[in-house]
Amino acid sequence: MPKFQTYLVGGAVRDRLLGLPVQDHDWVVVGASPQDMLDAGYLPVGKDFPVFLHPDTREEVALARTERKTAAGYHGFAFHAAPDVTLEQDLARRDLTINAMAQDEAGQVIDPYGGQRDLATKVLRHVSPAFAEDPVRILRLARFAARFADFTVAPETVALMRGMVAAGEVDALVAERVWQELSRGLMENKPSRMLEVLREAGALQKLLPEVEALYGVPQPEAHHPEVDTGIHLQMVLDQCALQQAPLTVRYACLCHDLGKGTTRKEDLPRHIAHEVRSEKLARGVSARWKVPSDCRELAELVAREHTHVHQSGAFSAEARLRLLERCDAWRRPQRFAELLWACECDARGRLGLEGRDYPQRERLAADLAATQQVDLAAVSAAAIQRGAQGADIGRAVQRARLAALQAAA
Repeated sequence: MPKFQTYLVGGAVRDRLLGLPVQDHDWVVVGASPQDMLDAGYLPVGKDFPVFLHPDTREEVALARTERKTAAGYHGFAFHAAPDVTLEQDLARRDLTINAMAQDEAGQVIDPYGGQRDLATKVLRHVSPAFAEDPVRILRLARFAARFADFTVAPETVALMRGMVAAGEVDALVAERVWQELSRGLMENKPSRMLEVLREAGALQKLLPEVEALYGVPQPEAHHPEVDTGIHLQMVLDQCALQQAPLTVRYACLCHDLGKGTTRKEDLPRHIAHEVRSEKLARGVSARWKVPSDCRELAELVAREHTHVHQSGAFSAEARLRLLERCDAWRRPQRFAELLWACECDARGRLGLEGRDYPQRERLAADLAATQQVDLAAVSAAAIQRGAQGADIGRAVQRARLAALQAAA
């Protein structure tokens, strides 16, 4: 029998106490050396610190450890794992009290830092001042706020995060970790809370200054009863969550109105040509945080075309055909469908208009379907038989698609 003790820790304990499904199990072993683990049949997998695979379940098990800050940023840590590291010491290095609980093999909860209290009062609170040593924790806390939307952030934790931002810790974050946390936050139940918490900490200005610039910027009240562009963005993101939209759509919605933050004061509350500016700014955000190509491409498309989609109910068949062409809808039908989805979330992310109909989505999807029925090979062959070449063949295809649109109207 091994002489060490194994504990379930972190999110699994938290979610069990909340009555939520447990997705992942994190295990910590106390009182063991790496050799003890090997002798017990565990398989080593860790590089930076000792992590092992359980010989039967193949779940990861980590030795209890402490950590010490050695340099700025996410990677600047030295770890110490040894048999004399206690469970309380291991839990102390965790970010939030609700994540710093453990459960022993008998099911007893070990809670040295008040996690159960903070679950009961719905508070996100840091465990110790060591929270300030890892800037990723600001993003993680904002993500948890988006998941547990009815939780508040403890005032002392907000103050600590502001101090971290002021000290330049956020500036040391690497793009991959920022995108990992931002993307996970966008996929939570209430993404707007992530933006709110990042703003309160002063981190949104550092990470997404283009989004920060939207707050306080007015829009025409006739189209935007909520008026404030930043509030509109939050409402759009929450519409995405309500509709269970994929990450591509949620990221595109995050970027769709960025150009409104650069509208000249004398042009407010109108935002003439903000779409062009939004597309350019979206491209910059994607490059900064190394956003995957599917998210990046949809974000630029939505930024450029969302106003046209909104207005398409008044378009002629020719104008709708040009919209399909600009969106490369025939080669990228799934991306076009996601464009329409993002536009619907945008239209419904407005005060009092959350349940509005959005016929543009169905209409343009039907337009694409109608034009997809055109037999391109037959149209091209007929054009060639008439002596058409090069661009003339393309124009024949365009006429056939236009005829299909007109017939379906």
